Amino acid sequence: MTYVPVPQDDPYYFDEESALAPHRLRILKRIRCLRSHYVTESSLRDRLEELPTQFQQPTVRPWGAIAWSEVHPNQLMGIDTPTFCAVLLGAINTEAPIRDYTQSSRQYLERLYPAMAQYVGGEVDNAGNLLKVGLWEREEKRHTPALAKLYTLLSGQRPTIIPHKARPYRPAVDPRENLYRHGLHRVATEYGATCLYLWMMAHSTGALQTVLAELLIDEINHMTKFWGFGMWAYPDSSAWTMGKTMSRALWTKLRDRQTQGSLLHTLRRMMTELAWQQWSPTNRMTLLYTFDQVIKPLWRWNQTLTPAYLDSLFGPHQTGIHQDGA
Repeated sequence: MTYVPVPQDDPYYFDEESALAPHRLRILKRIRCLRSHYVTESSLRDRLEELPTQFQQPTVRPWGAIAWSEVHPNQLMGIDTPTFCAVLLGAINTEAPIRDYTQSSRQYLERLYPAMAQYVGGEVDNAGNLLKVGLWEREEKRHTPALAKLYTLLSGQRPTIIPHKARPYRPAVDPRENLYRHGLHRVATEYGATCLYLWMMAHSTGALQTVLAELLIDEINHMTKFWGFGMWAYPDSSAWTMGKTMSRALWTKLRDRQTQGSLLHTLRRMMTELAWQQWSPTNRMTLLYTFDQVIKPLWRWNQTLTPAYLDSLFGPHQTGIHQDGA
């Protein structure tokens, strides 16, 4: 499926009623419009169904043409430039260590699902030297330069990049349980990035929004593939199982304040990274609204991920150490 940016003259997007409404209501309407355009059950299905093909013939999704010279601060709405640039800088620092992210995920996957491990982290030799970059990394590594360029165009300054330190691979006695926890964390991270970029698009127009749309489409693509593959790899997973695992991750932080891998720690770190303290109450509320809007079609799509459907994509699932990937 080919995504097309929301037309800037779309009457639903910029109608007279919206123009006269308070900023808060206009932003909420833009979030709904963008969500209905980019996050649909049909697009999620398409993104997942192409994954087996990407195992065999990995192909980078091309970005559309971007008019960088037309990016300007006057394309922001409902948020001031310093705050938006602070969010950009936080996203840059988070996106920057993509190589560490991909290699960590590859190590969690390689014993159980080598095809997926290669998709995310490429190929390595016996000494651990990278021989071939994975498709996930090839697509994600475009984000930091694009965000940095936006930052410079909007602020007039080059960003001071301080990459977040990625959490390294940590082996465990039970590799399946270890991968399950890591996979939930990865999906949650991709979901958070999806919501953030959609929220940023709701506060932008023109060429600025076009750049953010490319990042958003990448994040939706990767989130969908990780989510769907995870449901195939763990057919006994349920909302109760996921909730229990996430709760353990949250409570781990409450029991041990030194734990760096819990979801609560990740959430707090991200809010600090994204300069949450600078956000207005409206900005905060609209981001939470975005999380709510995006999860609804995801959950409806998730209900269609039956074992029979997933087996038709990836083959019959095998319990234990997986030898052929998918």
